[in-house]
Amino acid sequence: MSYSYEYPHPAVTVDVIVFTARDGNVEVLLIKRGEWPHTGKWAIPGGFVEIDESLKRAALRELREETGIKAGFLEQLGAFGHPDRDPRERVITVVYISLIPTDRLQIEAGSDAAEAQLFGIDALPELAFDHDKILRRARERLRDSLDVGDVAKLLMPAEFTLSELQRAYETISGVSVDKRNFRKKVNSLGLLEPTGGEKRDGAHRPAQLYRVKTAN
Repeated sequence: MSYSYEYPHPAVTVDVIVFTARDGNVEVLLIKRGEWPHTGKWAIPGGFVEIDESLKRAALRELREETGIKAGFLEQLGAFGHPDRDPRERVITVVYISLIPTDRLQIEAGSDAAEAQLFGIDALPELAFDHDKILRRARERLRDSLDVGDVAKLLMPAEFTLSELQRAYETISGVSVDKRNFRKKVNSLGLLEPTGGEKRDGAHRPAQLYRVKTAN
C-alpha cells in the first residue's frame, strides 16, 4: 500500500503507564532506554504504532515487548504532541494507563529496553522525552478518578494491611487522612474481609491482613 500527500505527516507512538502498589507505596513501571535518543534514561514503556494496528493493540504489544507484561485493562489518558518532544522526528504519542496489582506483575525487560523497574511515584529518576509532564497528568487522573474502593480493588495485592491501603490512598489523593476515620470509611464500604493472616512491620505488633471480598 502506498500513500502520496501534499503535506508531511507526523509519526504516532503509544506509551503505557503501569501503576501498582507495594507495601502501601504507589509505584510506576519504567524502562531504561537501550537506544538513541535518551540512551540510558528511564522512560514510560512504549513505541511506534504499526501501519496496520489500532492504538490499543499497539499499546498492548509495546508493553508486552518491552516489559513482558500482558495488561488487561487500559484507559486512554490523552495525546501529547509538542513539536520538539522527540528529536527523531515529529512524533505524537497517545498515552494509556493500566492499574495492575504488584503480585500480578512479572517484569522482564526486552526489545529496546535495557532494564524494566518499579519506582515510587515520589522518587522518580530523570525521565526521557516529556515523560515527567505525562506522569504528572497521569497522577492527576488517578487523584480525580479513584476512591478508596478503587485503590483496594485495582492496585493492592491479594493481601494487604489497612495501613498499606491508607498509605496508597493518601499518595494518590494527596490528602492525609485520620487513621480512625479512614478505617470507619473502609468498614462502611463492606468491601474487605480479614484473611486470618498477619504481617509484621518493623518493631510494631503484627497487623491484620485483608483482601477484597470476592463477588458472589
